[in-house]
Amino acid sequence: MFVKFEEYRQLDGLALAELVRSGQVSAQELLDTAWARLEAVNPKLNFLVTPLRDRAQEQVKRKPSGPFAGVPFLTKDLFQDIAGVPNYNGCRALHQSGHVAAQTATLTQRWLNAGVVVLGTTNTPEFGSKGVTEPAVSGVTANPWNLAVTPGGSSGGSAAAVAAGVVPLAGANDGGGSIRIPAACCGLFGLKPGRGRNPWGPQLSEYMHGGVMGHVLTRSVRDSAAMLDATHGPEVGALALLAPPVRPYLEEVSRPPGKLRVAFSTRSPLGLGVDPSAVASVERTVALLKDLGHEVEEAQPDIDFFDAARRFMMLWCVQVGQFVQEVRKQTGCGWEGFEPDTRSMCLLGQALSAAEYLDAHTVAKACTMAMGHFFERHDVWLTPTLATPPGAHGSTAVPAWQVAALKAVATLGLTRALIRAGGIDQLVRDNMAWLPFTQLANLTGLPAMSVPLFTTDEGLPSGVQFMGPMGQEGLLFSLAGQLEQAQPWAQRVPPI
Repeated sequence: MFVKFEEYRQLDGLALAELVRSGQVSAQELLDTAWARLEAVNPKLNFLVTPLRDRAQEQVKRKPSGPFAGVPFLTKDLFQDIAGVPNYNGCRALHQSGHVAAQTATLTQRWLNAGVVVLGTTNTPEFGSKGVTEPAVSGVTANPWNLAVTPGGSSGGSAAAVAAGVVPLAGANDGGGSIRIPAACCGLFGLKPGRGRNPWGPQLSEYMHGGVMGHVLTRSVRDSAAMLDATHGPEVGALALLAPPVRPYLEEVSRPPGKLRVAFSTRSPLGLGVDPSAVASVERTVALLKDLGHEVEEAQPDIDFFDAARRFMMLWCVQVGQFVQEVRKQTGCGWEGFEPDTRSMCLLGQALSAAEYLDAHTVAKACTMAMGHFFERHDVWLTPTLATPPGAHGSTAVPAWQVAALKAVATLGLTRALIRAGGIDQLVRDNMAWLPFTQLANLTGLPAMSVPLFTTDEGLPSGVQFMGPMGQEGLLFSLAGQLEQAQPWAQRVPPI
């Protein structure tokens, strides 16, 4: 091994790539160091789904090139396919059928072109549909900061691995907060790019009207920026063609953002409670921003947030129903191939009409317009990333009786009556109470990031979220770089 693990852990991906480029270490030595750490901590954390050491060995022999040449990396077991590699999407039916990816996702190929060496795939909830990582098929992933609590989801496996020092960055995606939620839970930096910034092909041009975007979880801001430099840009069939950045994102990290007009809010968009630790993190961030010369005021967009959350949940339930239908057709499985939470969302989604779905999409577009007007007066919007610290494993599971009741309702043809009686509203309260701040960025397609500036009194990470205007990932990176310099977090490491 080229260095002790503690030295490896202190370096981000770009620093490791520079050591390889300069000949101070080899990609093989990095792979050996990362794999030793993986074997040491995965039994406690359970972040790995499919190990790919032999494949990684072959990558090293081919001498990868690019900005991250030779850097150990993990992909998420959801929409980040590698041709010939098992791909389960956290789903029992796909696992039992031994599903293997037929082709490599465009985003994954761009990561490979950037030189990363893929050690394996990481754990995710079924279809990425929850903010925790507890799939029945591959088990619970633990948080390196406290093994008894969740690392978040749906990119919880990637977050746990990065936080534990196995790799400096890992693949993630975000359809309702799935980059930002685990970033906040695990003390990492996580940026969700705006609609269309990264590719979705080659199978599809987008998911959830561009609300789902893939990127990475990192310890440093510059790794995230450099990787977006390597992956952004149009692909064949892309529906959203954003203007290219005015300069490389990596340059933005060290470029002062100037005096920004920052709006902030600590109130739950759903009218529910917010833990004092989350409020305190925002308040401390406000003080830091003022010290840095920014103009800060309390304000929030003119949006009916609960209605927006309701429409988001409608869109999501329909999407889950489509996932279920596709897998059933592919594998021939019945209901037993899916988890109770998935079945519940599927049944509700299937009961919605096309008109209701279109109405939900129309509300999403209205929210996008409202955010556009809000950003005419403010440059960024600051909130907590999460309303509470990460909870204990199993705390968000849907009770079996509730699923059985919903199935009985569906059998009797009364699901629509349940929806009219507030079934979707209850699903919003049950699932979004602890993470009410993240979905709006997906509904509107705007870029947003979670920044790990502070911790709770118990020593758990506590992220704050910044949302920015469409196409302004560069502005977010510039602000994040300034905050990272003023309040460094890289030296904070979990006890594992």
